[in-house]
Amino acid sequence: MIDLFSDTVTRPTPGMRRAMAEAEVGDEQRGLDPTTNALQDCTARLLGKEAALFLPSATMANLIACRLHTSPGEAVILESRCHILNAEGGGLAVHSGLVPRPIGGDRGRFTPDQVREQLSGPSYYRPRTTLLACEQTHNAGGGAVWPLGQLEAVCAVAREAGLKTHLDGARLFNAAAASGVAAAAFAAPFDTVMICLSKGLGAPAGALLAGSAAAIGRARTLKQLFGGSMRQSGILAAAGLYALDHHIERLAEDHALARRLAEGLASIPALDVEPVETNIVCVGIERTGFTAAELIPRLRAAGVDVSANAPSRLRLVTHLDLSADDIDRAVDLLRAHLT
Repeated sequence: MIDLFSDTVTRPTPGMRRAMAEAEVGDEQRGLDPTTNALQDCTARLLGKEAALFLPSATMANLIACRLHTSPGEAVILESRCHILNAEGGGLAVHSGLVPRPIGGDRGRFTPDQVREQLSGPSYYRPRTTLLACEQTHNAGGGAVWPLGQLEAVCAVAREAGLKTHLDGARLFNAAAASGVAAAAFAAPFDTVMICLSKGLGAPAGALLAGSAAAIGRARTLKQLFGGSMRQSGILAAAGLYALDHHIERLAEDHALARRLAEGLASIPALDVEPVETNIVCVGIERTGFTAAELIPRLRAAGVDVSANAPSRLRLVTHLDLSADDIDRAVDLLRAHLT
């Protein structure tokens, strides 16, 4: 099976498995797991923050950040198709009691003026807006990268209005690899930033939330509240350390495979291939006469697995378990079923 479903399907490499097997461990909940502590320190340095906290999942990290910066009944500004709003089980409402103020963005990116339009005035009729959240890269936007200047500009508007800011950086290192901008520079305008280890970085699980020492101290309490504390988490943290040491630079290889995939798919007349910036390729299939629900099982049966993020839009994601031959074979399989 050529698995283009997501970059979450990666399996630990042999080197990562060795690191996990040899990890020094302790009681993470008591702060005594040395490998977890090393991962947190490494992440804080990479992102230019004072501290970081290891968590079981990126969803938990985002939800803790939203809870950290707000009180129930307040509002958060975010993009209408972002992961926090659409793919985290309604956690904004359940865990934080937040009202979303969604913005329709350009491939997930919005402008300072759009942020200003969503700010609450001094009225007791409307929820007070207290948080701005951005997603880098933007998943539903096809892996689109926010330019640094645009991120800085929207965060400046938020700061002027007294809002806190959070960056869902599940694929932040993809943005850094594609743009040449350091991850710490993208993280700098934000009070907190999350990175996910189990996507393009190839670890089996885990995420980190970074910010000021005070914010991460409060986040540790929320980690306990949300059921995220662990014991000998160094086994997982070792995979994360290995990923940060060995898998960041190679993200450029995933991007090259995505461009190769997009070029191949563009040669199939019925497909509408969207611009590719990182490792996500989105393809409109309306002209094929198939819906995604009809086409995906046919492709899976033929040996290629993809996902959909709209009824007539496929999403194909490249990652470290794929080769150029896999990409070419996937293109051939799609061509065979569409021409």
